[in-house]
Amino acid sequence: MSGNISRRPRARTLLALGVSASLALTATACGNSGTETGSEGEGKGKIVFWDNNGGVRTEVWKKIITEFEKKNPDIDVEYVGIPIADVQSKYDTAIQGGGDSLPDVGMVSTAYLANMVAQGALDPVTDRIEDSPLKGKLVNGMVESVKAAGGEKDEMFTVPTSANQGVLWYRKDMFDKADLPAPTTWENFYQAAEELTERKNNRFGFTIRGGAGSIAQALEMMYAQSGIDSFWNGDRTTVNDPKNVEALEKYVGLYNRYTPKADLNNDFTKMVATFTGGEVGMLQHNLGSYTDHVKAFGEEKIGGLPMPPSSEGGPRTLVSNPVDGLGLFKSSGNKAAAWKFIEFAASAEMVSLWNESAGSIPANTGAAADEWLNDAEPTKTAMESLDDPNTKIVQLPYYLPDWNTISKADTEPNFQKLLLGQMTAKEFADDLAKRLNEAQAEWSEQKG
Repeated sequence: MSGNISRRPRARTLLALGVSASLALTATACGNSGTETGSEGEGKGKIVFWDNNGGVRTEVWKKIITEFEKKNPDIDVEYVGIPIADVQSKYDTAIQGGGDSLPDVGMVSTAYLANMVAQGALDPVTDRIEDSPLKGKLVNGMVESVKAAGGEKDEMFTVPTSANQGVLWYRKDMFDKADLPAPTTWENFYQAAEELTERKNNRFGFTIRGGAGSIAQALEMMYAQSGIDSFWNGDRTTVNDPKNVEALEKYVGLYNRYTPKADLNNDFTKMVATFTGGEVGMLQHNLGSYTDHVKAFGEEKIGGLPMPPSSEGGPRTLVSNPVDGLGLFKSSGNKAAAWKFIEFAASAEMVSLWNESAGSIPANTGAAADEWLNDAEPTKTAMESLDDPNTKIVQLPYYLPDWNTISKADTEPNFQKLLLGQMTAKEFADDLAKRLNEAQAEWSEQKG
């Protein structure tokens, strides 16, 4: 598809980045409350749209809105850009205020979807999808993540638009020079980590994330190796399953042996800089760092693969990444027009446009043949793995109110102790499991 979409001479979108301003703008456009049902309306007039990454994605949304208004001249879309750091609290504030200031349509991530569903803010969209051109066109893995995150069995409360995914990045040039196979299996991965390391020459097979963000990355490595395909066994987490503990031991065993010692304090920025700025063979990170790698080495020298399956030839086991999607708000007084916009924005052409600008995986399978995606091999491969019905997605419990605290502040210091040999893999996993089981029990009690 072409990204050269023309703009109309007159602006019909409104950018409001301030919290108070945007609340005021939406106050007159929506229904009565976050828990009361609005109405279908006449399918025309004004609707309000909240972007959950205002500023960063404003330009691409303006293009999408302009195209939508060309095709639907009787509908005006009022754009409100919310900074990503503020969006969850902004939604919560609007819901608690009764829903009058909620938009008709909003970008909603699975990272906070369950909270909004629990507050009755969103309309289910499963039946609408079944009766629309989107039926059968949404990537399987993203659909499953949306269903799981909403917490209402098989019901969907957003239409997925994009997702990220963990990738095993590797230096093709280093692998070729060492005559090593690509890390398509765990055996190949660990072999390469060892054989590419020359500590006296400051060359390493891998760089590990020991600082901020280390837990999500460790979970990806654990479940991909163990093949355990569910985060829960009943109300008990599988984090400390013996197979996961064994996988964790192998993973952390790389530290300061086949990785730099300074990796202990690596956050995302430092980890990527270690990979792009030195002689390091492999890195595990999501698609977001692709442009950094290409800039450093060129497309021909960098490879990106989905996490290898636990056994050669078996299904992949991938840990879920947050899925972005379009939510239809229950309080909207113009749901017919709002749904027209959702259908349009989630179409193959528009989803492709959005994801090309974001470097993410399109949720609409109709975008799979687009030129930019075929040129971005790691992104295309990630999309194919997510849409593969054999792929198992381990759904992380984003719905738990304590998830972020547990997976970051409570556990990251322990991961550094684990790397330093001050804690065993079993002790680490048992401590994390205890915190998660307690949070799950509390959530189940409050829900039930």
